[in-house]
Amino acid sequence: MAISAGLVKRLREETDAPMMECKRALEAAEAEGVSGDDALIDRAKTLLKESGKLAYVKRQDRAVSAGTVAISKSDNVIAAVSLLCETDFVARNEDFIALAQKLADAFVKNDPGTDPLNAVVDGKSVAQLIEEAVGKIRENIQLGPVIRVSSEGAVGGYLHHDRAKAAIVALSEGEEDLARKVGMQVVAFTPEFIAREHVDQTRLEKEIELEKQKAIEAGKNPEIAQKIAEGKVAKELLSQIVLLEQQWYADLSKKVGEMLGSAQVKEFVRVEAGKKPIHVKS
Repeated sequence: MAISAGLVKRLREETDAPMMECKRALEAAEAEGVSGDDALIDRAKTLLKESGKLAYVKRQDRAVSAGTVAISKSDNVIAAVSLLCETDFVARNEDFIALAQKLADAFVKNDPGTDPLNAVVDGKSVAQLIEEAVGKIRENIQLGPVIRVSSEGAVGGYLHHDRAKAAIVALSEGEEDLARKVGMQVVAFTPEFIAREHVDQTRLEKEIELEKQKAIEAGKNPEIAQKIAEGKVAKELLSQIVLLEQQWYADLSKKVGEMLGSAQVKEFVRVEAGKKPIHVKS
């Protein structure tokens, strides 16, 4: 007998699987000799799960170059989760975004430790939740970096409007809003260090020597060339890679360090889907 539209709709509502896959699963269950609406539904659910696992295995080797980032805050703790997929289309999928947020909300309450795939969320492991999402969305989905930051001072998080980039900033004191604004700075300008004293001196010396030689070749004497090189490196390199030396995004006449008052940046994290996170502590 033909599978009714009502039965297909019921399976769809109970599993959220695509309509045609629900129909095929019900037809396969009927072909096995299963009868009765409830029995057909139960067997079709099993077939859909098996199909989803197969889809998961088949897609595991596909490159994941897109994704989304979710952040969640509870008291003085913020968690950031990067969830990766194959295409920008899926990265904007509501179910995909909801899964990332679900994981962030769970991890901010309970530290997932060093193996977040085995962490249990709503009675299932994260690996199982991702497997189910692959079966439904039909793309390779992988868990990217999971970062959790706590602070005795102020901690703030910022999620960019594209949901592909986010930052967490912990300050020694001050308000959450200031930490969030510094997070906007971190997302926009991608610093590598908090303060200039944290920059590797060997790297600085190489840059200064390079600029010094350029100045000498331009006709400057070594002493003047040294001063020119130091000034140029401070202006062009340190102002790019050092957070406190960067121009403040909301007022380019000031540096980030000037906007903090007595607060110190204790830690910052920059997370971007598909890229290695930048995680710096003072």
